[in-house]
Amino acid sequence: MKSSHKLSDAVHILTYIELLPNDDLSSAAIARSVESNPSLIRRLMSQLTQAGLLTTQAGKATPKLSRPAATISLRDVLHAIDPAPQLLSIDDKTNPQCLVGGNIQQTLNDVYEEVQTAAEAKMASISLQSIIDELLVHAANKPTD
Repeated sequence: MKSSHKLSDAVHILTYIELLPNDDLSSAAIARSVESNPSLIRRLMSQLTQAGLLTTQAGKATPKLSRPAATISLRDVLHAIDPAPQLLSIDDKTNPQCLVGGNIQQTLNDVYEEVQTAAEAKMASISLQSIIDELLVHAANKPTD
């Protein structure tokens, strides 16, 4: 299974922009929140913009969601950063002469396709707004020092 922070970072960016519209929305400021580097943030923001999830203006740090957070799904964000996401991958270096090695790839491909379809269907039902709402609940319940 691939392990990437790109999806969580993209959701982080969108949530930051939605919740803190009057703060510094530069890639440097968002990068500090993500604990990443500004160039990665700019690349992700560019992908989110190309996918129609963000609107930006060249030379200005004023990004905005292009539509209400309630209409942006987690699946939309996933496809913005990876147009053909594969949640699970198959080892293509197996022994074709072996009973298992010669048949495991197609067998797993069928199973993994079912998992991919189910995961994307679930992701389509989760809105950015629901993630924001949950974040605000966690923030309100977090003990302060």
